[in-house]
Order: sequence, then structure tokens, then C-alpha cells
Amino acid sequence: MLKSFIEVDPDSHFPIQNLPYGAYENEDGEIHLCSSIGDYIIDLFVLDEEGLFDGPELNNQYVFQDSTLNYFMSLGKPAWTEARNTLQSLLSADNAVLRDDALLRERIFKKRADLELVMPVQIGDYTDFYSSEQHARNVGSMFRDPENALLPNWKHLPVGYHGRSSSIVLSGTELHRPKGQTIPDNSDQPEYGATKKLDFELEVGFLTGSGNTLGNSISVDEAENYIFGLVLLNDWSARDLQKWEYQPLGPFLAKSWATSISPWIVTIEALEPFRTKCPEQNPKPLDYLHQKNRSTFDIQLDVFLTTEKQHSPHKICSSNFRHLYWTMAQQLAHQTVAGCNVQPGDLYASGTISGPEKDSYGSMLELAWKGTQPLTLPSGEKRSFIEDGDEVIMTGYAQANGFRVGFGEVTGKILPAKK
Repeated sequence: MLKSFIEVDPDSHFPIQNLPYGAYENEDGEIHLCSSIGDYIIDLFVLDEEGLFDGPELNNQYVFQDSTLNYFMSLGKPAWTEARNTLQSLLSADNAVLRDDALLRERIFKKRADLELVMPVQIGDYTDFYSSEQHARNVGSMFRDPENALLPNWKHLPVGYHGRSSSIVLSGTELHRPKGQTIPDNSDQPEYGATKKLDFELEVGFLTGSGNTLGNSISVDEAENYIFGLVLLNDWSARDLQKWEYQPLGPFLAKSWATSISPWIVTIEALEPFRTKCPEQNPKPLDYLHQKNRSTFDIQLDVFLTTEKQHSPHKICSSNFRHLYWTMAQQLAHQTVAGCNVQPGDLYASGTISGPEKDSYGSMLELAWKGTQPLTLPSGEKRSFIEDGDEVIMTGYAQANGFRVGFGEVTGKILPAKK
């Protein structure tokens, strides 16, 4: 197994097998692109400045001198592979370039806990899908007919909507409860105010790198070559606003006020050892969505909640990325089949990821079943939806023998609505 000269705890999300991408603000207020290993960040700006990315794809490109990853992402898979291979080589236990140069190590390695991570990508467009069959069935059963929970199109295409990229925020950002119109029960007149049914949605997003030109599509069997990496994602939702506004065009204010993502982007290559089978698709999708070698990744996903009384994080849900009915490749192929052009830094969310058991449901809407079965926390508090002062913590990792490849956390605390 590949080993680094940097000591890494077996439970760390960031072994040499991972090497995700991020960005941090240094002591001079400059944004530097970085990676992470163990408890440290790796300053890619300094490595690039030293000329250590000297392969044919990256030599003299200075891609890590930028304040975002967008240009590097635009170069495509050969450049991504070369950068990853270079990093793994430089960090390996038998490579003396960094291992034996104390001054260079001091410039490159910083304690992650001492730094402020920042958004590593300029996100252009944002699409949110609805790709978990269990979640779709749960919502359909709650709000429509349990015998016909899925709408007729659901098993024929990856349902999605265009979200709001300007309100995508990094993990740790505190958020004010949103306001808007709701319709009280047994009334036909709306009222204005703060949402009373604030929810989280456990999701995983992917970011595209090199894109396609307008009018051309990306084939389902080539789609993963366009995906740079994955992030954890919390698609915050105001359920009562959503109920009133979503017909006939779908979510609007209920979703556009905030979406939280993890600071680390985990590459497809880091996740390769964790490929696994997908749920069987029946009926067979149309040809443009039919993958020859359809697969997904085994990524454990957990959600924790803290409150003003429940100070220690309490796990309220455990799910897995493998539960998704529609794959990332199918999502991207469908996004582009009409000719839509995707660009470096575009974000695509999976939709809520719910498993077959109640404790694997990926939203409070499902866990508390529309508020009729509130959760009881160890503090004695009950929760049907998220209240002011609550913090939602999501984490995710893929486990192997002797190491894990993880995302860290995506967290968000809810503050009272602004007056």
C-alpha cells in the first residue's frame, strides 16, 4: 500500500490515497490553492512556484498560481491525472525531494486547524437533481398517492431543476432563516413570514472540468471524463415555502436562499477503489442514458445535529451514495443531450440521498415523516424540522483496508430570520 513520509491516522479522511483539492487564505490575505494530507494542507502555489509540476501537461502552465481551480479544471483528465501522480510521488515515503528538505517542507505544509479554508472554485451554473428512488417514493407517498408515489417520468429521466449559484456557500457559513410566502392549513390565502419548516437535504455534488460546446452533447459512456471531483452538499430547503410556490414550475425561494458545500473536492481517481454496483434500472433507459458499464461509489454518508441544549453532535441519519438510482454520468448526459454547454466549475447535486431504512432517510421531512413522528434527541428535545440555533453536520467517506478517502465535513448553523 502507498505510504507517505507524513504520518496519517488510519481514521483520517486525508491519506496519500485521497489528496483532495481546496483553497485557503494565508497570513497575508492571499488565496492559495491547496491539497490535504493527514492534519496538514499542502500549499500547491509553493509547489508550482518551485517548478515541481514539471510533466508534459502542466509544465510552465502555472495552474496553481490562480486563486481558483477553474483553469486547472479546464485542462481535462490528462492534466488532472498528472497533477495527482506528481503529488503522490512527492509525498511518498521513498521520495527525498520534500522529505529531506526541511526549509521547503516548512513553506509547503501548514496545520489545517490553523487556517481558514475558502471557496476553491468559481461556480458558474448549478443543477439540482432528484435521483434517489427511495426519497422520491417517500415524498410521493407523503404528498400524493402511496400506490403511485413516482410520477410517470421519474424512471425514464434524471429529474432536475436549475438552482441558484450565487447563494452556494462554504461549510461553516452561518445562515439566517429564510422568509417568504406560505399557505396555512385549511386556508386559501397566503401569508408572509419566516419559514416554520426548515430542512436539510443530504446530497453529494460533482463539479465539471472541461466542458462541451453549445449544441453538442456528452455521451453517457464518456461523461465521467468531464467530472473533476465530488463534494458533500446540503441543499437547505424551506418546505412550507416550497409547498406553496413549486407548482407549476418547481422550487424557487425555498431552495435559492442557501446551499452549503464541503471545502474539499475529492477526485474521481481517488474514489476508483470504491466502485460498486448501482440499483437495477427497470425499465431500461433510452439509448442515450444506457451505460455499458454502469457503476457508482460506496461512500458512507452521516448527518449529525447539535442544538443549544444538545452540545455533542447526535447522529440522526446514515445513508450511502450507492443508493442513487441515476448515476452522475446519466445526470450529465441528460443535462447536455439538448445541447446545453457545461463549463469548468459548474455544480450538479444528486438530490436527497435516502436509503431503504428509516434511519437512512436523508432529510428531516422523511425522518420525522412530515412532522408526524418527531425525532427525540438525547437532550430530551424533539425535532420535526430544523430550529434556530441548530447546527447540521454532514460527513462522508469511503472505507478501504487500512485507509479511508473522505470529504471532511459540511456544516451550517441556522440563525433567526432577519427583521
